[in-house]
Amino acid sequence: MAAGERHGGMTEPENGAAAGPASVRRALEGMGLAVPGAAPVFTPLTGGVSSDIWRVDWGGKSYCVKRARARLKVAALWEAPVARSRYEARWLQTVGEIHAGAAPALLGHDPEAGVLAMAYLPPADHRLWKDALLDGDCDAGFAAAVGSRLGEIHGRTAGRDDIAAAFDSDDIFYPIRLEPYLLETARRHPDLAAALTALATETAATHKALVHGDVSPKNILMGPEGPVLLDAECAWYGDPAFDLAFCLNHLLLKCVHRPAATAAYLGAYDRLLAGYLDWVDWEPRAALERRAARLLPGLLLARVDGKSPVEYLTTAADRDLVRQVARSLLPTPVEKPALVSTALREALDNR
Repeated sequence: MAAGERHGGMTEPENGAAAGPASVRRALEGMGLAVPGAAPVFTPLTGGVSSDIWRVDWGGKSYCVKRARARLKVAALWEAPVARSRYEARWLQTVGEIHAGAAPALLGHDPEAGVLAMAYLPPADHRLWKDALLDGDCDAGFAAAVGSRLGEIHGRTAGRDDIAAAFDSDDIFYPIRLEPYLLETARRHPDLAAALTALATETAATHKALVHGDVSPKNILMGPEGPVLLDAECAWYGDPAFDLAFCLNHLLLKCVHRPAATAAYLGAYDRLLAGYLDWVDWEPRAALERRAARLLPGLLLARVDGKSPVEYLTTAADRDLVRQVARSLLPTPVEKPALVSTALREALDNR
């Protein structure tokens, strides 16, 4: 969930395999994943900010196992209900039915323990998109596939009362998305508090489709069959523009991190947006673009001044450039995401 987090099931393990927590072993036994006569080996996996994550090898089978944390491992105080694992399990099941392979297969879930088990996807053929982007490897075709995959999930769940009832998680989405991003940023920029609070209020009141809530390159694998989305702990029936803006925002931030690759990142930005908009038929495209364009500067500012700043903007100059662009757009919002990327490109050109 937080900046820099990597889904443990898809990254290289840390040193030090062990027997694992007894409570997690019991949860796996209850899911029917235990192998009689064999001992499980738990290998901690890197990047567990919102959850404890292991690769579990048990009797010749491997699983990715997550246990939700009540307090996230970030510098700022950030607490989140562990009941979110229930919605992540539902999201995995729902998305698996919409598009097989779009998410890791759900193998089991213990809602009381906050533990879920998924298929383990080897990193050898499931590269993390964040790693590729930070290396300057920006495949616009893959970005288009991410947009299409996200648009398909939104399009297939839009207007469905059954999905809305299953993901009635407003009370979880608020403390793990709106408060740490938009409202924490409003506290740090009091002159922009009205604009940021209005964004949070509008987003919270919009319920149109199944939202992932953390569509970031750190949660997207470049699988053999296309994008695989991970870590849906923020799953919510709400505003699909949040997912779109959240992902586009990361491509803008990469431009600041690696200015020489700006053209490639913004090409990917345009292709992701186009791939997504091809699916939008549940509302006028202009309305969705408008909400995404208004969210983008708020999310830009949140990634330097919210509770989850991105770890790769390490200089004051880079962070100030992000603030400059975001602060110029928040009081006078634009109508299309393309205008946000134009503003960022101009700021980089004039630096």
